[in-house]
Amino acid sequence: MKQSLTSARRPLEILIHIISWGIVFGFPFFFIDRAGNSINWSAYLRHSAVPISFVTVFYLNYFLLVPFLLFREQKNKYIIYNILLVCIIGLLLHIWQSLNAPVPPIKKPHMPPGWIFFVRDILSLIFTIGLSAAIRMSARWGEAEAARREAEKSRTEAELKNLRNQLNPHFLLNTLNNIYALIAFDSDKAQQAVQELSKLLRYVLYDNQQNYVPLCKEVDFIRNYIELMRIRLSGNVEVITQLDIQPDSQTKIAPLIFISLIENAFKHGISPTEPSFIHILISENKEEIRCEIRNSCHPKTNMDKSGSGIGLEQVSKRLELSYPGRYRWDKAISEDGKEYISKLLIFNHPQP
Repeated sequence: MKQSLTSARRPLEILIHIISWGIVFGFPFFFIDRAGNSINWSAYLRHSAVPISFVTVFYLNYFLLVPFLLFREQKNKYIIYNILLVCIIGLLLHIWQSLNAPVPPIKKPHMPPGWIFFVRDILSLIFTIGLSAAIRMSARWGEAEAARREAEKSRTEAELKNLRNQLNPHFLLNTLNNIYALIAFDSDKAQQAVQELSKLLRYVLYDNQQNYVPLCKEVDFIRNYIELMRIRLSGNVEVITQLDIQPDSQTKIAPLIFISLIENAFKHGISPTEPSFIHILISENKEEIRCEIRNSCHPKTNMDKSGSGIGLEQVSKRLELSYPGRYRWDKAISEDGKEYISKLLIFNHPQP
């Protein structure tokens, strides 16, 4: 990836260099005398000595001194070599201009001394060196930033894959526990549950391997899961579902992001002896996807070892990885302690 990005950017960099130096070498045309339409090339060559010196120090730094000394933490050598480079090229430039400067017929009374021009050229060379180092370091920083983003993306994808791989056996274990409970008192319902489970596993094994799936597929999976859970419920449990999405909604959603919340409702919201309820709402609009679950609160006792709470921990981690700054998850128990409320909002855009 890094090599492909560098290759794609290379022609643009070359074009920028050509245009920039074309402008620099075009300046001497403004300082030479022209006789009609002809160009005094000897005068142009004399004035071009300055741009040539700029090109020399620029690319000596760009290709040699910056990558082989400055980037390798040899700052002292880098400074010394550049001081020598500036002194040598500045001296050669001064000698060249002295030898090739035209002799004016009348000496101007306010002509500045020659050392002023020498200092000007030295400062220009130093500026050119700084510009070369800044451009080279900026390019290196851009490559490092691109590599960092790529590494961060790979790490995030690996973490998400690991969480999904953990979720699959966790989901399967909970479902098999439900089927096991059915076998003891209703073998026909247990057989029906196995058929429903096969539909769910097809989704888990194939669609769950993608980072995002259409919301309509995720809701179909949730609908099948709820129907599977209904099989083992008694008559004193009220399950109401409201799935307000378009039947063919292509809104992208992280797979199985809601299932642990629904599992948690069936785990803690049902009592074998007391009336219970589970209300599930999933909706979408242009701004957000909403998953709101309300259920009666019947916490498991210490003797109940079903589940370990890993599902909700995974939801929190996956939300941070998949939707940083784009979700809000509120969880609360009513004041009388009889109702548990979970509201998860996934926004289409980052929130301020």
